[in-house]
Parts: sequence; structure tokens; C-alpha cells
Amino acid sequence: MLQYEFMQNALWGVVLISVIAGFIGTVIVVRRKVFVAGGITHASFGGIGIAYYLGINPLIGAFLFAVTTALSIDILEKKSKIRPDSAIAMLWSLGMAIGLIFMFLSPGYSANLMGFMFGDILSIAVSDIIGMATIAAVTVMLALLFYRPLLYVSFSPGFAKLSGLKVGLIQSVVSVLTALGIVVAIKAVGIVLVLSLFTIPQAISAMFTHNMKVMFFVSTIIALLAGVMGLMAAYFIDLPASAVITATLAIVMVVLKLVRR
Repeated sequence: MLQYEFMQNALWGVVLISVIAGFIGTVIVVRRKVFVAGGITHASFGGIGIAYYLGINPLIGAFLFAVTTALSIDILEKKSKIRPDSAIAMLWSLGMAIGLIFMFLSPGYSANLMGFMFGDILSIAVSDIIGMATIAAVTVMLALLFYRPLLYVSFSPGFAKLSGLKVGLIQSVVSVLTALGIVVAIKAVGIVLVLSLFTIPQAISAMFTHNMKVMFFVSTIIALLAGVMGLMAAYFIDLPASAVITATLAIVMVVLKLVRR
């Protein structure tokens, strides 16, 4: 399987996305910001549509939209009288609407754009791997170096603020990293299924440990195993890798729940 360069790139992509999802996803789940992550994910579709219409790399548009959405949600949560869930739903719907409008306006066949909805892990290029590796390295470094402040902000922002931590800055950095992590994973598993990598492995690891640092690594390993299984299925039995990854994670979680019960 690994005699082909595109399969080697795909495997590297699985490894790096698993690391990103393992660390960022743990913070998302612990902070109970899964709905926020969903809003960022779907809002990025607007940037993909605009970038595709302008003839530039769709991931550039996705990056800009995702980061803007993440920071906008933070601002709306702190300073707006709009309920956070309503603000997220508004940005979520607006991003999808903008993406669909520009997809319709784009000349020619938009198959590549639709590929971002469901992902294509076999299309990962060397440039994508470099981007993933950079974000993975920054994520791991920040998570381990600033573990204590991150822990306090995740579990008790009020206590963290009283302790003198810059809660707003930490939350903004986490939001930006979440946006970047989600966008680099979109090309592999798609907008529709990307959230599964950032939530299900973490939910599985939470069944066995409540230590946040342990969850980082356990979630990464679970995401990696599911990713490799999805990649093998895509190669040997011609199934969509993103769908197999999601199905594998869901089945493992259900089985473990039943066993524990």
C-alpha cells in the first residue's frame, strides 16, 4: 500500500491530524465547546466558496473564515446580549449560505468544492503535510508548556481570572488554534464528518480517565487507530476513508459503553 506516494502522504496526514485532533479536541470537549467547533467548521465553507470563486486556494479562504468566526464567537459571547448558541447558529448558517451562493456563481463543475464537504484523504499533498506538521507542532508545544493555565481556564475561567491569568487572551489563542486545526482536517475528512475526530476519541478517553494530560495522548492514539483503519479501507475495499473513520469511532464507543455497563 505504501509503495505509492499519495498513500504515504495520506498516512502522514492521518498521523498529523490525529495529533491535532487529540490535543485540540480534548480542550474542546473539556471546555464544552463542541457546538462552537461545529459553528467554526461549517462557517469555513463560506471561505471555501469565495476562494473557489476567486480562483485561489480554497483552504486560504477557509482559514480566514474559520479564524474570523472563532474570534467573532468569543466577542459575541463576552460583549453581546445575543445568546451564545443563537450567535453560533447564525454564523454557522451564514457561512454555509455564503459558500452555497458562491458555489452556484462559480463557472464550470464544482466537484472539487463538494470534495471539501466529505473529504478526500488520498488527495493530500506535501504542502498540506507541511501545514499540518506546523500546526501540530505549535499545538503540542503550547499545550504542554502552558498546561496549567490551560487547565484552569478550561475548568474554571472565574478562578483563573482571580489567579491573575489573562483568560481572554488564552481563550482567543485556543479559538484560533481550534479554527486552524479544523481547517487542515477538512481536506481529509470533510466538513460534514470532521467534528467526529475532535469529539468521539475524547469522549472514549474520558470513559477511562479524567486527567486532561492523559486525555491528550489517549485521544491521539484512538484517532490514529481509527484513521489508519479508514485509510486501509479506502485503499483495499474502495470505501470513503472519512466515513469509515467516523463509523469505526462510533462503533468502538458504543461497544465500550456496553462493556462498561
